[in-house]
Order: sequence, then C-alpha cells, then structure tokens
Amino acid sequence: MFQKTVGRVPSHSDFEMIKKMMEFLEKFKKKTEKVSCSTKPIFHTYTREILDIEQHLRKHETNPDFMFMVPDMKHKYDKYWGDYDTISDYVFFATLLDPQCKSKFMKVVFTQMLKAKNKDKKMSADEIESKARAKVIDIECKLDKFFKTYLERSNMTSSSQQETPEEVVNFDDENEFFGSYMTSGSFPSTSSESQLQRYLNEDPIGFDKGYDILTWWKNNAVRFPIVARMARDILGMQISTVASESTFSNGRRVITDYRTNLSVVIVEALICTQDWLRKSSLPIYDYDEVHDVLADDDLAIDIVDAIHNLKLTGKRSGN
Repeated sequence: MFQKTVGRVPSHSDFEMIKKMMEFLEKFKKKTEKVSCSTKPIFHTYTREILDIEQHLRKHETNPDFMFMVPDMKHKYDKYWGDYDTISDYVFFATLLDPQCKSKFMKVVFTQMLKAKNKDKKMSADEIESKARAKVIDIECKLDKFFKTYLERSNMTSSSQQETPEEVVNFDDENEFFGSYMTSGSFPSTSSESQLQRYLNEDPIGFDKGYDILTWWKNNAVRFPIVARMARDILGMQISTVASESTFSNGRRVITDYRTNLSVVIVEALICTQDWLRKSSLPIYDYDEVHDVLADDDLAIDIVDAIHNLKLTGKRSGN
C-alpha cells in the first residue's frame, strides 16, 4: 500500500517518522479514553487534562517533524479550550471541589491559559498574575452563590444554621457579660454558611494517584454536609457525551426495523441484560451467544410474560 501510494519502498527514516508520530498521538489516545470514561468521576480532572494537551502541543509546535500539523491542532485547541471565558463555570467548580487542587491549582490553571493567549507579549507577568487571581475570586464567588441555593433547599432552619457548639451552648446564666459575648457572634462562626469557605481555606491534601474523590467527600460529609451534597452532584457530571451517545446507539441495535413494536419494559430488559452479561466477571456467554439471546423474539416474549407475572404476584402479596 505504501509503495503504491508513495511510489517507493518505505525506508528506515520512514519507520522512524512513524514511530515519532505514534508517540505524539499516544497522548491524545490516552486522553480520549480517559475523558470518555463513564464508570468513575473524572469531571474534576477536566482542567488538568486540557492543559496537559496544550503543553503537549506547545512542546511539538517547533518540532520540524510536526510543524505541518500542530498549528492546525493548536488552532482547534484555542477555539474550544484556549479561553477560560468560553468554558462552563461548572468545570472550574469541579476543580475547586477537588481537595487535591482547590483555589491554589485554579490560579495556576488561569495563569497558564493567560500565558498561552499572551503570544504577542502585550500583558506583563504582573498583569497575568493579577487577572488570574481576579478570575479565581470570581469563580469562588459564583460557587458561593451556588452553595447558597443548596443551603436554602436544605432542611436546616435559620436557628440551626446559627447554632453554637454544644460545649458552649449552656453558658453561665449568672454571668451577663460572658452571656452577651456568647450571643453576640464575636467568636468564630461554625454556621452552615461558612462550610464552603472553611473547606476552601484548608490546605489541599497530598497527591495520591489512587485516591477516590467521592470516597473523600463521603468521609468528610460530617464536616461539610451541604458542600458534600453539592460536590456529589457536580462531580457526577460527564466530561464527554460518548457514554450517552453510545446508549442511544445501543438502543438502535435493539430496536431494529423488524422489532419496532417492543414495549418499553422489554427494551429496558434487553439493554440491561446485554450490559450485565458483557460486564460480568463470570464467563456466562460469549459475545456471539449474547447477540443470539438479544435477537431471540421468543425469549423476549417469555421475559415480558415473566415480568407481567411478577407484577401480578407483587400486587397479590400487597393485598
């Protein structure tokens, strides 16, 4: 094929170039696989992943072997991820809610983005530093507003939000001076409204490649209950639409032109069964057998009848 296209037999230098190209593209392959993952939370890694791509492109843009392709790739990168004003605030919220990153890493992110845009050197280092710091404060303020919506929806009453620690609630009633101090709010606040700020003010935790961010929030939910609830919702977002698109594609494989009258129940049963069989750690069926099972209309009817009987049994037992 190479000889037919180029008109010669590939030389040693051609194979060397192919090797370099594979090493260059390997980064994009790994990033694609990572952001397409739907089995674990990865939304908080968005900023570090796109900046790693930017650094990778910048590293190769002056390489003579890649100068013919990197500029176009860099142009595409700048279009979608080069300007932080075009990126959803939820991406930055997720970074702040990563206990390994928080505001300190956010500042590094904005600084690097500004440096990448400052090709003509119009901004000084101090201006970049100032803009990055201002952007971090802006994101923190937006996250605080979002936090307050969770606070309003919580079951906490205004009195419980201003509740003092248990050890100082029953202060000495005979000491009016100390009593007025304890009710004045002059001591450090432990209210729910301060949860987010207390979390952000703590130092980031040490880097651990194997740590689970949702487990961390589960273990610290007692300290930051409302922030933990907010983190659970935000960190559960997907970076890529690959997972949802794959689901619809799988649906089209089940609901074919010859199986358009399947009920909602049986479609759900077929798709879930397919997923369970393929992800099972036990060798229940091989792939061809799974395909045969899913294409068996008689089996589909049997499953519908079984589900119907289970519902009837449940109603009888309920009565």
